[in-house]
Amino acid sequence: MRSAFKAKPPRYPKNWDDFPAGEHIRHAVNTVCNDYAERIFGYHFAKLGSLSAGINLDGSPIRHHINYVPFNNQVSDKLNGDNMSGGFSNRDLASSTPLNEGTSEPKTSRENTVVGQSHCLPFAENSIDGFLLANELDFAQDPHEILREVDRVITQNGYVIISGFNPLSLAGIAKFLPVKRGNILHDARFFTSYRIKDWLQLLGFEIVEQRQVMFSTLFFQQKWKGAVKLQDYLSSYLPWCSAVYVILAKKRVIPMTAIKPKRNLKPRFSAVGASVRTSTINRTLR
Repeated sequence: MRSAFKAKPPRYPKNWDDFPAGEHIRHAVNTVCNDYAERIFGYHFAKLGSLSAGINLDGSPIRHHINYVPFNNQVSDKLNGDNMSGGFSNRDLASSTPLNEGTSEPKTSRENTVVGQSHCLPFAENSIDGFLLANELDFAQDPHEILREVDRVITQNGYVIISGFNPLSLAGIAKFLPVKRGNILHDARFFTSYRIKDWLQLLGFEIVEQRQVMFSTLFFQQKWKGAVKLQDYLSSYLPWCSAVYVILAKKRVIPMTAIKPKRNLKPRFSAVGASVRTSTINRTLR
């Protein structure tokens, strides 16, 4: 398998606003991911990366969600800057907790934010029921390392949702053109969906479903009114050229059970004592 390690790490986006059509991409990915999340049951769901933290999985039946964001994320910068001495005070927690409209009661939230790197997860093995990697592998220095960490901590029959940029699309072609050279999309890895699925299958995941969304260059904001009809047409007849794909995979663990033989085999040779062997040899010499 060809290595996906990159010597120079790509620029990492802080949120979807770093892309020219970021809100359109986020909305399209959010719709598919929310549909996938409705099928995932369990106790804990982890969103890896700053882009994954911007996806709202309101339809997920899992009550506890973890936003695992890197150090350069805006949320983590604010938390680290306000609490450099370690720990959070009650006033800090109260100020950072959203309030219900028209009341002074705090708004309940099932999401928690953890600061760290995706290639080094602080979770125990077999502890997370679902993962969301929204274009996280496109901006990873070593995507294999991230997937190995996901495989380590995911539960048996757990699910993982992965979205990525398609290199066989208009966006993949525009990546190599001198168009908006400062755009962070030029730093994206653009792995094919076939390559991502191959990595997942090597780790024991079963590909459940894949959907294609967004048929545009992604380097410009979508302003044409007829773009929606064109995207519906392309999704039906040319799904392979979509700019973004979303994959749903399930972890499969096959237990190893010992197979008992159908019948007991008799040994061909029986153990012979040393005294018997000596007497046999002496008679032969005589």
